[in-house]
Amino acid sequence: MAKIGFIGTGIMGKPMAQNLQKAGHTLFFSEHFDKAPADLLGDNGIGLATPREVAQEAEFIIIMVPDTPQVEEVLFRKDGVAEGVGAGKVVIDMSSISPTATKVFAEKIKATGAAYLDAPVSGGEVGAKAATLSIMIGGCPNAFERALPLFQAMGKNITRVGGNGDGQTAKVANQIIVALNIQAVAEALLFAAKNGADPAKVREALMGGFAGSKILEVHGERMIKGTFDPGFRISLHQKDLNLALAGARELGLNLPNTANAQQVFSTCAAIGGSNWDHSALIKGLEHMANFSIRED
Repeated sequence: MAKIGFIGTGIMGKPMAQNLQKAGHTLFFSEHFDKAPADLLGDNGIGLATPREVAQEAEFIIIMVPDTPQVEEVLFRKDGVAEGVGAGKVVIDMSSISPTATKVFAEKIKATGAAYLDAPVSGGEVGAKAATLSIMIGGCPNAFERALPLFQAMGKNITRVGGNGDGQTAKVANQIIVALNIQAVAEALLFAAKNGADPAKVREALMGGFAGSKILEVHGERMIKGTFDPGFRISLHQKDLNLALAGARELGLNLPNTANAQQVFSTCAAIGGSNWDHSALIKGLEHMANFSIRED
């Protein structure tokens, strides 16, 4: 069983850490920002003061924090991960961050003698709890093979995409697809309801056809019931689409539908919805239409 440092025990990170503990691994948690959740501590869960101490104790160091600046801070702050790693250790960033910054971070960590994997995930809180996450990995094959049992404790669809940065690129692509699917479902249900049809019955009818999807199944139901507790917050999806649009500018690409979905998310944020689940994108469309598919 491995000794694993785990930094970031939020909505996604905590159940991922729990699944690693269930698999028999010992985890070390950095308490430089917040105390580790009490139910993660015990015989196979130990709190330490700094990321450096965590990195010194662990063979694998997993990071699961919200955005690029937080990853950089955990890695390279005074008493950060970079001060505690060296040959034989593997740093695994499972956050969703900039592919460009990831390549820079990877080179700095590899200069210490450690290996670096970018391994963002998809599947949300439900997938994190059920250990069914999709995990998209960038990095060298040897480090990937060493870390594979850890990934298997947290997810089901595990793919090494390529070198460092390619995992994050795949995650950005994932977030484009998810956002546009959420918007498609929201627009369809709004159209149906405004036209006098029962959106719940329309969703039921569409589930059996070519329009059927996981997003129609899960997020369509959220839209109809108005249950918008995260989940995956709109503010985080905005961050991911910002990565997509910034990357598109660097590459000379036009992503018009991605830009449009970002504008609808921005409408949600403007009416107080930054912390709603991303399925609440429909509330931005409803706001613009002055019409709700629910009786609220």
